[in-house]
Amino acid sequence: MKITLASISLLMLLSDVHASVQPQKNFDLQRFAGRWYRLGLAYDSPGFVRHRSRLTVSMGTVEPKENGNVNMTMWSLSSSGCHSKVYIYKKTSVPGVFTYYSTRHRRVKDVTVVETNYTEYALVLKHKKFNKEFTQVALYGRTKKLRADVMEKFRAYAAGQGFPKDSILTPSAAVLLEDCPPSGS
Repeated sequence: MKITLASISLLMLLSDVHASVQPQKNFDLQRFAGRWYRLGLAYDSPGFVRHRSRLTVSMGTVEPKENGNVNMTMWSLSSSGCHSKVYIYKKTSVPGVFTYYSTRHRRVKDVTVVETNYTEYALVLKHKKFNKEFTQVALYGRTKKLRADVMEKFRAYAAGQGFPKDSILTPSAAVLLEDCPPSGS
């Protein structure tokens, strides 16, 4: 009986991990606005495994709207050039927590700004449910390179969320985004 009760308790705890993630205290969207580079990614989706070696630094801009929503424009560079995609993050009742509809996955995803100092780095957690739950942790920086202690903070946070070491990636900054976004964007 004790084993069954302990197993049920553990299962409930593990299924509620996402609910225990808290956003940045006193999150300030205006301070969070602007350009960010994605410098780290922890993602354990089986479909992503084959793409891990091709992960590069991408760049995005956070543009707050009057209604509290956010336009997030992401640029990435591939062999065919610079590509951009705009995501509309909808505000929730909790500052620092947003939702958006993924046209690629045809699902609503949660986005939580877990930690940021606004001027240097941000840890962002994305969560979605398919047949099972998937979580992604991203490290963003205001510049293309962050201090070693910030990179380690990202790795430790991702490991604390249960990501295996081989799912915690820091993309190569060798491919610089000098041509992204295109001039005039």
